[in-house]
Amino acid sequence: MRDGDRLRIDLPAAVSSVLGGLAAVGEEAALVGGCVRDLVLGAQPVDWDVATSAAPEAVARQFPGATWENPFGTVVVRDAGEGPGIEVTTYRVETGYRDRRRPDQVRWGRSLADDLARRDFTINAMAWLPDDLAAGSGRLVDPFDGAADLDARLLRAVGDPDARFGEDALRLVRAVRFASRFEMRIDPATEAAIRRHASAAAGLSGERVRDELLRIMAGAPPSSRAFELMERLGLLDVLLPELAALRGIPQAKRLAGDALDHSLRAADALPADDPVLRLAGLLHDLGKATTLADGHFIHHEKAGERLAEGVLLRLRSPRAEISRITRLVHHHMFAYDADWTDAAVRRFVRRVGPDLLPDLFALRAADDVASGAHEPGRGGWSELQRRAAAAIASDPLEAKHLAVSGDDLVAELEIAPGPVIGRLLAELLEAVLEDPTLNSRDRLLALVRERVANGDQTHHEPGGGATARR
Repeated sequence: MRDGDRLRIDLPAAVSSVLGGLAAVGEEAALVGGCVRDLVLGAQPVDWDVATSAAPEAVARQFPGATWENPFGTVVVRDAGEGPGIEVTTYRVETGYRDRRRPDQVRWGRSLADDLARRDFTINAMAWLPDDLAAGSGRLVDPFDGAADLDARLLRAVGDPDARFGEDALRLVRAVRFASRFEMRIDPATEAAIRRHASAAAGLSGERVRDELLRIMAGAPPSSRAFELMERLGLLDVLLPELAALRGIPQAKRLAGDALDHSLRAADALPADDPVLRLAGLLHDLGKATTLADGHFIHHEKAGERLAEGVLLRLRSPRAEISRITRLVHHHMFAYDADWTDAAVRRFVRRVGPDLLPDLFALRAADDVASGAHEPGRGGWSELQRRAAAAIASDPLEAKHLAVSGDDLVAELEIAPGPVIGRLLAELLEAVLEDPTLNSRDRLLALVRERVANGDQTHHEPGGGATARR
């Protein structure tokens, strides 16, 4: 396709309503950006973005319930309050990017061509102007030959690439994401500009980098392509120096390559619909860069846990995400053999946490794929997985599963609430992990009375209940 060609599309009713509503008041409105790119590729867009000659105030008036909460002219129009809504942005011209993120000045424009000229890459600088909404008929507006670049699988900056990357350093990372997602080569001038501006990525906020990384991890193509491209362009050292440090660290694996190659393969082997788990695969061996000695990586999982936490804090990841990934890194070197008792399996489940086990076994499977390793039929992690599932289904594994509670101990032993109750519950849980048949109220109360009597862990003080002896 090329500029001016006819393009018929199946418009969702909500999108057609927005375009038609703006046209009804004499304003030009067009689909722009990624949705047009996807339509040209023959794919169904996930998000629909509209650009218009109407000022934001006029858009907000036209669509009751629309929200306008930013200075960049973007109004979100929602269809009966469902879904993320359709973003409608006024044509604009931007000048000055002193923070290499936001324009210093935004002026509303009247020209679709000027609006497209401010965009990052030619494949995202296309628009679709409707002429018959009922029929889904319109024409492609493509002043920078983005459709031809899509066809040629060429990623090219709009206009001067130095100017585009100088405006927003996140475009450096977006270039990697688009090139890997659509399996494109990068235009030589654009690639040279990325290399020149790579150091500017250090100034990006952690949140913006994290969002791009997770989009990369969620991509259908192997995410390793993106990180290999980052390395080639000089971005990996800037954004993830801890990961880049794995380059050249030798691996005694069946598959060739160093510790970075292994980490990239592990991430690829994890499901793309769980980008956080893929990120754990990418980071799971960070500790190998600092623990190599005599051909071994002693306690690299502990060093890796600290390094992964540092990376995730820098990326401003949510607490739950940091906990999930660092726990996986910490536990990924678990060892198992068929001689483990059922009690040992229960303690393993208790130590790791039942919530983490599916992720941990998925990571171990990916680690094996990335190493070229094969688990033995007996004594491998798949056997442990079966035994752990059986323990979770039938055995008490946490204090809340005990047949007595802290309140029971307080009432039965006349012990004041405090740390001693927690210690006694922990001792009871250890006993039940060893022998689940102990988990009845009578047996646990008898056991705790015996332990208190033998250990003399409490004493009574005048005027109060029993307290812990220190």
